[in-house]
Amino acid sequence: MKFARLVLANLGRSKRRTILTALSVTVAFFLFASLRSILTTLDANAEVGSEARLIASSATGITFPLPQAHINRIQAVEGVKSVSWSNWFGGVYIDQRNFFAQFAIDSDSYLAMYPELLIPEDQRRAYLGERTAALVGAGLMERFGWRLGQTVTLQGTIFPGDWEFTIRGVYTPENPSFGDESFYFHYDYLFERTNRQVTPGWFTIQLDAPDQAAAIGSRLDALFENSSAPTKTETERSFQAGFVTMWGNVSLLVRAIGTAVFFAILFVAANTMMMAARERVGEVAVLKTLGFQNGTLFGIVMTEAIIICVVGGVIGIGLAVMSMSSFRAIQSFLPGFSVTPGTVWLGIGIAVVLGAITGIVPALQASRLSVVEALRRV
Repeated sequence: MKFARLVLANLGRSKRRTILTALSVTVAFFLFASLRSILTTLDANAEVGSEARLIASSATGITFPLPQAHINRIQAVEGVKSVSWSNWFGGVYIDQRNFFAQFAIDSDSYLAMYPELLIPEDQRRAYLGERTAALVGAGLMERFGWRLGQTVTLQGTIFPGDWEFTIRGVYTPENPSFGDESFYFHYDYLFERTNRQVTPGWFTIQLDAPDQAAAIGSRLDALFENSSAPTKTETERSFQAGFVTMWGNVSLLVRAIGTAVFFAILFVAANTMMMAARERVGEVAVLKTLGFQNGTLFGIVMTEAIIICVVGGVIGIGLAVMSMSSFRAIQSFLPGFSVTPGTVWLGIGIAVVLGAITGIVPALQASRLSVVEALRRV
C-alpha cells in the first residue's frame, strides 16, 4: 500500500491513454458478459422441465395437430397419472414486433401438473371460473403495463379474428428459466370459437414414476404407430432441449466471437503497457539508484496493468448487468436471460489474468533493466 501513490501517479501520467485503454477493456467485458449470458441462459433453458412429465407431439412435426381421441387411450396406459393438452395460438398484440408465447390449455389439468407456476389462490379461482379469462406472466404484465381485470385483444393469425381476453391471473415461475412472459387461456374458448374444429397440438402426460419415462414413452408411441396420427413422445426436459438446439450451434459462434474480442483487447492493452514502459526508462533508472529493488518495480508495473484491466472489466460487466433490463423483449425467446453471479466472478478473474498477461513483459523489462543501460538510452 505504501507505493499506491506512485502507482496512481503513473496511471495519471497520460490520462487519455489510460482512459481509452480502460474503455477498450470495458467494451470487451461488456460483450463477454452479454455473450456468455446467452450461453448460460440456453443451458439453463435446456434443463427446464420435469423428468416426471412427458410431451407427446405429432411424429410428423410439432406444427401438426393430434386427434382428441388420443386422450382416452393415453390415460389408459399403465403408469400415466394424468393427461393435459395444449395448442399454440400465435396471435398478434397491436404489432407483429410484440411477440410473446400464447397457449390454449386445458386449464384444470394443466395447472394441476405445474405447481411451479405460482398463482395467488383468488386469481386462480377467478381465472378458472371465466371462459374468456387469461393467465399472464408477471414479466409480460410489466412489459406492456397491463393490469388485472384489463381486456386484451389479440389478432388471430392461425385462428383468424379478434380475440378478447380478460386478465384474471398473474403467475410467477418458481424457476426464472421457465419464463414469465407467456399468455395462457382456456382451450375450451378456442375449441368453441373454431366451431369445435381445433384439436390438441400436443399432450402433456404426468407419470406415476419418473424412472419409467422411457418405457412409457415407447409404449405410447407403439400404441399410435399404425394410426393416422403417430406420436413422438419424450420427456419434457428433452422436448425443451430440442427447442434450444433450433438455435443452431450458437455456442460455437458466441465462443468464437468472445475469443476474438479477448485477443484483440489483449494486444491493445499489451501495446499500451509497452509504450508506457518505454517512456519511463529514465525514471526506472532513477528509482533503482534510490534503492528500489527489482521485485518492487516488477510489482508496481504489474499492479498498474491489473488495475486498468480490472477497473475496465468491472465497469463492462456492471453495464451488462444494468442493461439486461432494457433487453426485456428477448425474455420471450430466452426466458431467464440475465448475467449470473458465475459470469460476474469469471469475468473479474479473466480481467486479473488479462492484466497479468499484458503487464508481464514491461514488468520484467523494468525489473531487469540496468541503471547504466537505462541512462545510456536517455
